[in-house]
Amino acid sequence: MSNFVPTPHNAALVGDIAETVLLPGDPLRAKFIADNYLEDVVQYNTVRGMFGYTGTYKGKKISVQGTGMGIPSMAIYSYELINFYGCKNLIRIGSAGGYGNLKIRDIVFGMGASTNSNYGSHFGLPGTFAPICSFELLEKAVRVAREKGIDFEVGNILSSDCFYGEGEDVMDTKWSKMGVCAVEMEAAALYMNAARAGVNALAILTISDCPTKGEFTTAEERQETFTKMMEIALELA
Repeated sequence: MSNFVPTPHNAALVGDIAETVLLPGDPLRAKFIADNYLEDVVQYNTVRGMFGYTGTYKGKKISVQGTGMGIPSMAIYSYELINFYGCKNLIRIGSAGGYGNLKIRDIVFGMGASTNSNYGSHFGLPGTFAPICSFELLEKAVRVAREKGIDFEVGNILSSDCFYGEGEDVMDTKWSKMGVCAVEMEAAALYMNAARAGVNALAILTISDCPTKGEFTTAEERQETFTKMMEIALELA
């Protein structure tokens, strides 16, 4: 399978995608970044509507690739980017629900990614794997945020398989009691795939909703106004 390029999900050829790639779930967020931040942009993918672009940011080659929603989708795109296209630094830039005192538009760096997914079982490990980010990328992101004067939270996040759940809700206080600060749906798969391949991964998240407080943002806001996390991520190339 690794000899086939393009893949079933990506029309890029080897060399079309930079070693550092930003991974928004929303492909329109990928387009927004390409249109507003990158120079000399080339669109390398439109398959399944998952837009992918490569350009330069402050003279450095960088790519941005939509990944869709959920752990299975992230697992496919991140696996292919790592194992077929040679990507070394994969940075998720996504939205998340906030726990506790987090507010709309707060920035979170996911140091660890707890999950209720069974994705990790396919690695055949004799125990429970704890998905964590790359310290190298986390350290850089913290430095960049401080230099830009951007407030942030570093902590454990939850990658949930369910958006609309029954029974125990993903906003359940059991997670927050364990120090989990936000919930999203992709980072755990990204961290596992990166760990298996020995590459770097980090999730940079913007709080888009706080359901327990009745606070939400619109799709357009999530697509076009969550720029602080984009600007931090771009500096990591």
